[in-house]
Amino acid sequence: MKSVTSRDNPFYKELKSLAASSQARRKAGRTLLDGVHLCQSWLALRGAPAHCVVSEGALRNPEVAEIVARCESLHAHVTGLPDALFGVLSQVEHGVNLLFLVETPAPRQPQSMTVSSVLLDGVQDPGNVGSILRSAGAAGITQVFCSAGTAFCWSPKVLRAAMGAHFVLEIFENVELGALIDRSGIAVLAMSGHARRKLYEVDLRAPVAWLLGHEGQGVADDLMGRATHQVVIPHAGQVESLNVAAAAAVCFFEQLRQRGA
Repeated sequence: MKSVTSRDNPFYKELKSLAASSQARRKAGRTLLDGVHLCQSWLALRGAPAHCVVSEGALRNPEVAEIVARCESLHAHVTGLPDALFGVLSQVEHGVNLLFLVETPAPRQPQSMTVSSVLLDGVQDPGNVGSILRSAGAAGITQVFCSAGTAFCWSPKVLRAAMGAHFVLEIFENVELGALIDRSGIAVLAMSGHARRKLYEVDLRAPVAWLLGHEGQGVADDLMGRATHQVVIPHAGQVESLNVAAAAAVCFFEQLRQRGA
């Protein structure tokens, strides 16, 4: 394990930039995983990180010490920081002071969709995006396609909300969703509070693409026109609609229920 004690260290400056800036993360093709759960999930599903960063105080935590030992056994770079320096990097309050620096996966853009997928059209809240990814992974969906206006999937907030779902999904960003829909041969279901067809009336046993839109504006008109079906989740009470992440979870697990039946 190497030790960094200076704020002027180039590697520490790189970490600060990645922790603070989505633009820096996109440009570098790298991001930070914060906390025991995400780091354990990465080790289990993806292997060694590019770099493991830990505070001196965190090494007294048995879970952290085990993760660090695992990284060293995999010949990953490990760097220790004083607690004060580490505190600037983490966005987790009362966290355990453990970070992985990882390369952001950049899967090759497929020509079409052939399996059940999620299309995110301008979903801007990182918490919503992360929750949608988590539900998708839990429901057995394997691919997520994001328009240019969607929150960056590899930001720390999205990563924390998804709780490791990134590592079992193929995530494609900056996708022209209209062209993708036109090239694909599976049904596209657009969620809309104004639709007449209810979710539970649609046969979901075959692969479908779930089209989910902006929190306030919904799915863009040009994409809505390409949808095979516009569907609504019926609900009781006077609440106008569901949060997009909650609606996504209902849709994904209704599909899982139908397939199981």
